[in-house]
Amino acid sequence: MINLFQPTAGDAELAAIRGAFASNWLGTGPRTAEFETAFATYVGCPAGEFVAITSCTEGLFQAMAALDLGPGDEVVLPTISFIGAAHAVHSTGARIVLCDVDPLTLNPTVEHIADAITPATKAVMLLHYGGGPGSIAEIAALTTRLGVVLVEDAACSLGAFTDEVACGTFGDIGIWSFDSMKVMTTGDGGMLWCRDPAMADRIRCAVRLGGATTGFSQRSRSSRWWELEPERDGRRAAMNDLTAAMGLVQLGRLPEFLDRRREIAVAYDAALADLPWLVVPESQTRQTARIFYWVQVPAGVRDRLATHLLERDVYASFRYWPLHRTQMYRAAGPFPGADHAAEATLMLPLHQGLSDSEAAQVLAALRAFKP
Repeated sequence: MINLFQPTAGDAELAAIRGAFASNWLGTGPRTAEFETAFATYVGCPAGEFVAITSCTEGLFQAMAALDLGPGDEVVLPTISFIGAAHAVHSTGARIVLCDVDPLTLNPTVEHIADAITPATKAVMLLHYGGGPGSIAEIAALTTRLGVVLVEDAACSLGAFTDEVACGTFGDIGIWSFDSMKVMTTGDGGMLWCRDPAMADRIRCAVRLGGATTGFSQRSRSSRWWELEPERDGRRAAMNDLTAAMGLVQLGRLPEFLDRRREIAVAYDAALADLPWLVVPESQTRQTARIFYWVQVPAGVRDRLATHLLERDVYASFRYWPLHRTQMYRAAGPFPGADHAAEATLMLPLHQGLSDSEAAQVLAALRAFKP
């Protein structure tokens, strides 16, 4: 089976993990701090604004909690969003206000966001679909002008930039994912950034049980270092040095991973351009991170195409299912862009481990389909 997503890791990552084992320190420590600094350098922001965490989903929850949202507050989300983003808002008691997306890019436009904002809006949280920045610069300008917090779910946009500004750093808070399906992976894990260093410190405290640290590391602060005194509510969500060791290696390999994905996407573009019944993604620049590759086909064709590919050992799928179509977050809309995308879009295998022969197999299976 040709996988939709697939991690790339090997001897270098194993050696880094062995180094962490040899250090006899497996928890949050010097490798975690080194990873935060290295990631900050890649993204182009001060290291003190970053917090390495256990997952991007945890980061979404931490971000919503740090904003002190509650009943009466509203958070705008594109209906095509990761379900964890909706859960994070829901956990605060705030109201989720869904907006539509562009039917081709699957990203919201600035008009979609503007139409959803009300006097009760406290935050906008959006992702960059498939690594495409979308209208993030314009949306950031809008939220700044209105005094609304902008949170970027940058799980799918590591390596994406607009005018040399990294996606995830246009707003007030950004969160990246390193799970097993992402361009670089630590097995699981994430990174959180805050424009306000004080907010970063608050979240850094929250992911360490509210600052409730005891033991040898506290010996310089107290002669009774075993006493517990948390600064605030929190839970255990800080990254450990095993994860960070792998992350340092993967971050160094990120440029080659992104280049390989672009090569495959360009090959897909060229091979599929002559199919009149299929639409390929709009032309992409090098500032786009090719995390997903999706095609769109006429209504009623997509599901048959997915089955056709699966029967030929090619796994294709669609994500993210629109929130307004779920029972938990159902909304009346209208959402014409998202509804079109949900019925017409299919993601093809795209990962740096995909060989030329596997890519050719994907294309051959696709071209053999009779719509």
